[in-house]
Amino acid sequence: MALITYLTRIEFDEGAIAKLPAILDGLGVKRPLLVTDRGLLASGMVERVAGLFAERPAIFSDTPANPTEEAVHAAFALYGAENCDGIVGFGGGSSLDLAKAVRLLTGHEGPLAQYTLVEGGVAKIHGRICPLVAVPTTSGTGSEVGRAAVIITAEGRKLGIISPHMLPSVALCDPELTYGLPPFLTAATGMDALSHCLETYMAPAINPPADAIALDGLKRGIGAIRQAVKDGSDRKARWEMMMCALEGAMAFQKGLGAVHALTHPLGAIRELNLHHGTLNAVLTPAVLRFNRPVIGDKWAVMAEILGGEPDQVVADLSRDIGMPSGLDAMGVTAAMREHISGEALKDHCHGTNPRIPTRAEYLELLDQSR
Repeated sequence: MALITYLTRIEFDEGAIAKLPAILDGLGVKRPLLVTDRGLLASGMVERVAGLFAERPAIFSDTPANPTEEAVHAAFALYGAENCDGIVGFGGGSSLDLAKAVRLLTGHEGPLAQYTLVEGGVAKIHGRICPLVAVPTTSGTGSEVGRAAVIITAEGRKLGIISPHMLPSVALCDPELTYGLPPFLTAATGMDALSHCLETYMAPAINPPADAIALDGLKRGIGAIRQAVKDGSDRKARWEMMMCALEGAMAFQKGLGAVHALTHPLGAIRELNLHHGTLNAVLTPAVLRFNRPVIGDKWAVMAEILGGEPDQVVADLSRDIGMPSGLDAMGVTAAMREHISGEALKDHCHGTNPRIPTRAEYLELLDQSR
């Protein structure tokens, strides 16, 4: 049996940000909380958005690079203090995930761990929560059309809160918002998007629409990422990368795999605060090789799109666009690798890899990615 569910309303256009006040009005939102980060605040982009409104929205700008439950509660406190009735997530995946978790609290009591997938929280999540508009400013996570918010809980675990009710009410995708993204972040977020397309295509669930969307996203991303990194003002490259990110996330409703089972706990290492996309870039080649014996013709399909052996193409691309050379260069120690190999077994993406790794195999994947 194939269970196929898609998705939410998506507004995708250059200049689409101008529609934000009208979209919120249509959702009945009079007093939004804008959830963002300090980098976007300093860049002036937040002020640009705030200037669209007759009355300045409430703004929470303290989103961490890897969002935490502590930050979620701080934003929710501001939501209440400002008498807000809706949320705008504005930024990369961290801000969008934080916004989703704040939205969850508008209809649910904490703590957040009880709502995570690995703790059986799906059935506890209902739709009696405020409207949310997700506005991405990077082309990577696709959180604007994802069912999950990935949060470091109070216990220190980076876990997914997953439910159809977590989907934003509207995804507002404007490629112009990514024009100023620096080359390294363009590269890192782009590798995140490509990893989503690759992993979801390899995932074993039967979902031909998701497979088709993932492959279309892969074609767009592999054709545009180098140019987007080289020239951030290239309109076509930025449009294609934002569509790649969107499609990668539309597809990963099907499931991800071992790359993300490893990158989630790696991202929870507080002393390193590692970027999710760079981790995906480093780990994807080893996971591709690990999955090859069980994915059949999918390897050849990916090779045709990528223009070579998938693991080597991804490794070469990562090097060419300035991704770290490996986990050692990112500060991941042997003790950390040992710990992460066990944590990956508990991640919600572990069970949807086409070949289920053991702890020893996860450790080997980490060692191959050094």
